[in-house]
Amino acid sequence: MAANPQFLKYVDDHQDDYIKRLSDAVAIASVSGNLSYVKDVEAMGEYLVQQLTALGATVEKRGIGKHTLEGKEVDLPPVIIGQVGNDPKKKTLLVYGHYDVQPALKEDGWLYPPFELTPDPKGSGKLYGRGSTDDKGPVLGWINVLEAHKNLGIELPVNLKMCFEGMEENGSVNLDKFIESEKDKFFSGVDCMCISDNYWLDTKTPCLTYGLRGINYYEIKINGPDRDLHSGVFGGTVHEPMTDLIALMSKLVTPTGEILVPGVKEMIAPLTDDEKAKFEAIHFAMSDIHGAVGGDVTISNDTVKTLMGRMRNPSLSLHGIEGAFSAPGSKTVIPCQVKGKFSIRLVPNLTVAGVTEHVVKYVKEEFAKLGSKNTLDVYLTHGGEPWIADPNHYSYRAAHKATEAVYGQTPDYTREGGSIPVTLDFANILGLNVLLLPVGRGDDGAHSTNEKIDTSNYINGTKLLGSYMYELAAISKD
Repeated sequence: MAANPQFLKYVDDHQDDYIKRLSDAVAIASVSGNLSYVKDVEAMGEYLVQQLTALGATVEKRGIGKHTLEGKEVDLPPVIIGQVGNDPKKKTLLVYGHYDVQPALKEDGWLYPPFELTPDPKGSGKLYGRGSTDDKGPVLGWINVLEAHKNLGIELPVNLKMCFEGMEENGSVNLDKFIESEKDKFFSGVDCMCISDNYWLDTKTPCLTYGLRGINYYEIKINGPDRDLHSGVFGGTVHEPMTDLIALMSKLVTPTGEILVPGVKEMIAPLTDDEKAKFEAIHFAMSDIHGAVGGDVTISNDTVKTLMGRMRNPSLSLHGIEGAFSAPGSKTVIPCQVKGKFSIRLVPNLTVAGVTEHVVKYVKEEFAKLGSKNTLDVYLTHGGEPWIADPNHYSYRAAHKATEAVYGQTPDYTREGGSIPVTLDFANILGLNVLLLPVGRGDDGAHSTNEKIDTSNYINGTKLLGSYMYELAAISKD
């Protein structure tokens, strides 16, 4: 079912109104990880409540407990839940988004004040502002869709349930418990789910995302003497913790990215012909990644291998050393204790527990080979499982049709290299197929300075979300 042409025309005719709405939202500095912005996060939640209520949605703010922020116990930002329609003859779609943002200061290198939506004065259509693409723009896309239908007097083609949280940028604390508690209440009767909190792979080609890598984050701690030592006095007489740590970290991964931990590669799910075909069909050039990283430093020059390295295969990255001297100048210290930090991106069949078992065993064995009198501790600090959905599900087929209708292009089918932990929570707890339907482009700079969304993506993204609902209403579940 093609989208109602009145709806599409309404979106085109009200671009200025939608940009004003985004400007109002960006102006609320809803930084969830900073105590100074607690009231702003709450204000952003209240803004969404007011917007949704005015558009006829049944809306509730739900408290989900407290947390400690900068040493002070404060209420967690509320979860905003809303619903429009409960027709048993219609499919019920659940959508998720978040209304909190990353910190941003003008002095960090922003071209413009980060909490003032600023159109590019060069006329490119870029709209700069913190949260413009992550995730206020996409959240407001759903509100734009509701407003268009209400003002046109047109019923939504599906029943819509919405869940918007204010803690995603700070770990989505307690959201999993909320989902579990509402599994048979607010979330009952949902057919499928859509999240718009990711991005196109490039700047030209829309995509549908059906997988996310998980992550295991580890620390290796080496303890030696009970105090820092002078290398001129004690160098050559003691086992140095830093030397042990460097030796161990050099045994984890090769310069070409090969993971050296035994057993990890053997856990990877076999590549299917369907998977390989999807990677081969992606519109991607090596210049895209060269531009993103600022130079030709890729391990491979093959596009499919590079895409699979980013999306489908596990990777091990070394992140840093804590306790070592790192200030400018020269200091001849032997640190008494150091921590090495690294992570492994997980893919299907690599579980948090299974990979951790291999890592701990291997690091302990390698440490024993050093013959050091220092002591070792290696442990997982946090982990998240990988996620993959069925891209042939009717929800994906509906999104495919909607993308072709709005953009005149066949979407790429991608998997993200990073993690969106709530995706797994919703999929596992509610047993839903989850569609990741991005609005923004690959160069939007989420979490970075000068975050932006292109006007065309914001407006066409609104059309896409609405068109997806129409296609979802019409498509068979078979």
